Amino acid sequence: MRLGLLASGRGSNVEAILEAVRDGRLDAQPVVLVCDRWSAPVLEIAQRFHLPVVLLARSAFQTRAAHQEAIRDALQQDRVELVALAGFAAILDAVVVEAFEGRILNIHPSLLPAFAGMMAPEPQAAALRAGVTLTGCTVHLVTTEVDAGPIVAQSTVPVLPDDSVETLSARILAEEHRLYPEVLQWFAEGRVCIAVAGQIHVAEG
Repeated sequence: MRLGLLASGRGSNVEAILEAVRDGRLDAQPVVLVCDRWSAPVLEIAQRFHLPVVLLARSAFQTRAAHQEAIRDALQQDRVELVALAGFAAILDAVVVEAFEGRILNIHPSLLPAFAGMMAPEPQAAALRAGVTLTGCTVHLVTTEVDAGPIVAQSTVPVLPDDSVETLSARILAEEHRLYPEVLQWFAEGRVCIAVAGQIHVAEG
């Protein structure tokens, strides 16, 4: 499975995915990292794992549409079969989503649909403000509606009485690093079925 990764920040989920490939837990071939920030720490991770990078800063394009088309073209040129968003700051438009319909995944640090439409650490902060006792992370398919695509898998973590945004974020991130490569492996094994109504079915391994 030819895997394309999109990231804008520190890249800890990218690192977890690349480590899973290296260790034989994920049967995929990462072929490209698309990054939209010149100074993103994830670039160092890509270099360490010898993963080719395409830098597509929004400021280098006259229009948002041109930027989105460049993202699509970069993925298509590397014949990407599955796309994994891992902290990618740009919201994907239809031009990208439709080119890879049913083949773009994202991981979000909440139990969607709770605390949707936010970038970390806002969902974690929102969970603390809401006083919930459980939160977690969600892997979902990407659609043109933000954080609203069909849910593939979720993992829960407790919210402790003395949690801060930082401690809760760390607990959720540990689950993200476990869950995301596992879900990608489901796709690599062809175990995920997307029904007509958008329902997700994962065959037993």
